Amino acid sequence: MIPGRLFLVLGALVSGAAAGAGLPDAVGAAIDAAGLPRDSVSIVVEDAQSGAARYVLNAATPRSPASTLKLVTTYAALDLLGPSYTWRTRAWVTGTLHGGRLNGDLIIEGGGDPQLTAERWAQFAREVVNSGVTRIGGDVIIDRSLYEDQAGSADDFDGLGFRVYNVLPDALLVNLQSVEVHFVHDDGGRLTLKADPAPANLELVNHVGATKGGCLTGLAGIHVTDPDPEKLLFQGSLAQRCPPLALRRAVLSAPTFAYGTFIANFRAAGGTVAGELKLAPRPPEARPLFEFESPPLGEIVRVVNKWSINAMARMLYLTLGLDRNGAPASESKSQATLAAWLAGRHVECPELVMDNGSGLSRAARISASCLAGLLDDAHRSPYFPELAASLPIAGADGTLRHRFSEMKSDGRIRLKTGTLGDVAALAGWLVTPAGEPLSVVVFVNAPGAGFGAGQSITDAVIRDALAANPAQ
Repeated sequence: MIPGRLFLVLGALVSGAAAGAGLPDAVGAAIDAAGLPRDSVSIVVEDAQSGAARYVLNAATPRSPASTLKLVTTYAALDLLGPSYTWRTRAWVTGTLHGGRLNGDLIIEGGGDPQLTAERWAQFAREVVNSGVTRIGGDVIIDRSLYEDQAGSADDFDGLGFRVYNVLPDALLVNLQSVEVHFVHDDGGRLTLKADPAPANLELVNHVGATKGGCLTGLAGIHVTDPDPEKLLFQGSLAQRCPPLALRRAVLSAPTFAYGTFIANFRAAGGTVAGELKLAPRPPEARPLFEFESPPLGEIVRVVNKWSINAMARMLYLTLGLDRNGAPASESKSQATLAAWLAGRHVECPELVMDNGSGLSRAARISASCLAGLLDDAHRSPYFPELAASLPIAGADGTLRHRFSEMKSDGRIRLKTGTLGDVAALAGWLVTPAGEPLSVVVFVNAPGAGFGAGQSITDAVIRDALAANPAQ
């Protein structure tokens, strides 16, 4: 890397940068058309190899980056842990095992696997059976001690804790603690509800009425409440002509979801359990049964960045501190690890506030110059292929699958998106028609920016950067 690269850029920003000297006409016009002040926008467009700026605007101003902050988390994870890093969920037993019957407890020790999907969790349950345990005479003990207890609740950000983007990290987080509830009318018009996956401890109560006519509003007429922690009540109406529909919802708590889905899968594999769920650290007398390994980090960062999965990003962030400072994982340990990593990369970001590492935060802050500096550094990193491959490709996949498709960029636009109510952001890399690699960061922080006005500005920056003759 180029030591002190950020100091070089900041020096170039002092004269005229806040006013947008050299701002392309098309970009300035987009800001004006959106009715936003120019001091609410930060932009850096620069050569990814040399760091030479094409133009900048308010680049040193700390901004809310929304989910573009995941670039910091995922780059740090690749650099500090390596793309082959994996997590392990461990099964232990106590007591005696004879003829398939365990006269003791099964202990499941959460290892912080960020991608413990429903399919992989079903495989875990089958592995218990394949390891010789078909009847558990004791309890299922879940050990979550790898993580420090999470402060707050899933409702804290916007009061919508049932939305999957609000799910909190957990040492044993299964399928992002979420189910898809499918609404299907049979030939007689009767509506059935089915959860996928279906935790054994979750009850769906169907009070939805069927109506005649076309499917004009879909699920808008359905109201969902949780009268108790293990029950979902569905009320309202749904037209009989609606095709099969589904909604996704976070349910239960992380350990009760893991337990309920484990029990359902274990029973499906032929197993039985006499006891119940207990939450406790692994007892010292426990014996190992097997280890269940996650996909490698290089694959996981693709899911995190392409689909902007907050809980997974938070678990990557917690792993940074855990790997360097030991259990229990905590945000404070990760903050210290990240600060040391930035110093080692010779990148100065005094304004940086990582908070939980996902960007779903009202406190997180970073400047466009800092993020652009990290993008340049990553472009020279041996892990650039993994990080670049993790970003959404314009018009093709992830959160960019419906954007810039008319530009036919053939993979030359790879950007992380970020959206909150008052934030619109893009950050990543472009390759111009002339073959020039560019690092691009755009932050728009203004009331309502995330509802369209901000996107018009971020899109204008990308279109100008890829124009054969960028407007000046």
